[in-house]
Amino acid sequence: MKRGLMLGAAGLALCSSLALAAPESLLPPGFDDPAPAPAAAPPPRPSAAAPVQVQRPSAPSTPSMPAFSAGEAPGNVTLPEDFPTLEELEEMDTDEVDELFGLKPKFDIPAAARREVERVGLMDRAEGGLPVNSLAKQPASLVRAALAGTRGPLVSRWGHILLRRALASRLEPPAGMDPVEFAALRAALLVRIGEPQGARALVQDVDSSNYNEALTDAAFDAYLASADPVGMCPVARLKGDIRDDPLWQLTRSICAAFDGDGRRSQRELDRALGIGLAPAIDVLLAQRFAGAAAEGRRAVNIEWDGVTELTPWRFAMATALGITLPDSLSESGVPSYQLLLATAPAAPLVLRAAASDEAARAGVLSSAAMVDLYSQIYAAGSQGEPAARATQLREAYVAAEPEARLAAMRGLWGEGVPDYARQVLTAYAAARMPVSEGLAGEAGPLIASMLSAGLDRNAMRWAQAVPQGGLAWALLALAQPNRREPVDAGAVSDFIDDDSSEGQRKSRFLLAGLAGLGRLESNAVGGFSNRLGLDFTPRTRWMQAMAQAGEYGNPALVALLAGLGMQGDGWERMTPRHLYHIVRSLDRAGLSAEARMIAAEAVARG
Repeated sequence: MKRGLMLGAAGLALCSSLALAAPESLLPPGFDDPAPAPAAAPPPRPSAAAPVQVQRPSAPSTPSMPAFSAGEAPGNVTLPEDFPTLEELEEMDTDEVDELFGLKPKFDIPAAARREVERVGLMDRAEGGLPVNSLAKQPASLVRAALAGTRGPLVSRWGHILLRRALASRLEPPAGMDPVEFAALRAALLVRIGEPQGARALVQDVDSSNYNEALTDAAFDAYLASADPVGMCPVARLKGDIRDDPLWQLTRSICAAFDGDGRRSQRELDRALGIGLAPAIDVLLAQRFAGAAAEGRRAVNIEWDGVTELTPWRFAMATALGITLPDSLSESGVPSYQLLLATAPAAPLVLRAAASDEAARAGVLSSAAMVDLYSQIYAAGSQGEPAARATQLREAYVAAEPEARLAAMRGLWGEGVPDYARQVLTAYAAARMPVSEGLAGEAGPLIASMLSAGLDRNAMRWAQAVPQGGLAWALLALAQPNRREPVDAGAVSDFIDDDSSEGQRKSRFLLAGLAGLGRLESNAVGGFSNRLGLDFTPRTRWMQAMAQAGEYGNPALVALLAGLGMQGDGWERMTPRHLYHIVRSLDRAGLSAEARMIAAEAVARG
């Protein structure tokens, strides 16, 4: 084998001087062989007298660059005077560079996933919402006045529940109103009455690209009231220049941290603290919140010395961070922070229990939600008054004897006039009580407790056991579903005679409720009106609008106008005339259940 290789090598060496055949070219003719160069002329023979000069090759020429003056760029483009330098561009983050060069997208949702804004809401009619076209043909000025004019809490728990249902329904905007404005007005009102979770869900039904300034303000308030400032980040990223106030700038810096750009967030918040962009406590809370997502996780000490005012920003940050707020802070926001604290998941159970009474009276918390809250307290084995209340509530449900269950409920209601919030708490325990003549004397507060949760059919089991003319009878006369025969005028007279409430308010509300529901003869209504000094004739534009909306059977408009007429911090602010028109219009518009519950609540709490 080696010998063969050696012979082959020798043969190759011998043939190395021979011309080997070149491979065939695959290029078309004329592309493989370069054109022959012209024959060079023979150089002239130098003479003896002329010296020979050797020509050295010159350096290769370089194309010259055009000269630009300061601030100019190729193509006759002039940059702005304040255009960042190269070093400043390198320090910018992606969002800032996109903003500088106009590369920021106008949409953050693919075209196929974008939602229309003509029907914004959380519940359609099949889910308990009001008809979608209830307001479509109504004048925008009337709806706008009703939504913007309702500024504070409502006196009625059931009125609050009805208004919340109307605001959360999937509705078309009224004629001539921009749908985004309609969503903004509804969300802002939900925040004002202490329903930030509903407001947050409502604004989330609108794509960020459709936000205007009004909806941004409403959404910002909703996220702060629900202790969720990060919820504004999609809008802050897409429309960062829609607001320019200090809290908005702090929010954008927080969002940068949660986007993974902790260095930018820390730099911006340090600068905000240095220049006094906002009060120091607000910036420190923002630094603490952003630090939960940033890489450094540096410690930020929160000191409340010198801070006297509780604002939505401070409430949101402290609640989300689990920081206990000092009792010395005065509340300056609407609604009461107790309503917000009762539904804040991050708040301790003891603080939520302390705030739950106000939330139950207002209609923010249901009876079932109250029971769930105290069940968690009981299961946690806590100490103190909330734990004792949880044990007492358990006794109201599971005690072997009805008298023991009733005693536990009395303990929760308190001495004297029963606390309405605790009646909401015991509603389902009251519904479990057996009907007996021996307990008929306690039927009034038991029935009021049941009706606070809408348990009208459970309450009606007591109809044959309670005497006519008493509180229990009056509540059942108002709450009874589908009553056909009129109420006995003699029983109404007996109720008026025994009424010891201030200014006979319960009797006046009873007459207004029965008249509004059409459950009293017209001549009896006139007689009792003269006796109590009442006049139900509509005298204001609001009453006339309520009457027309009821006659046309428009439940959404009636609900909004009813909310406008039930503003106040107590039932002493409600007049029998207002109650009459609210109950009558609700009943005519197909909201009979709400009308009955509002009328019964007025008598129970009047």
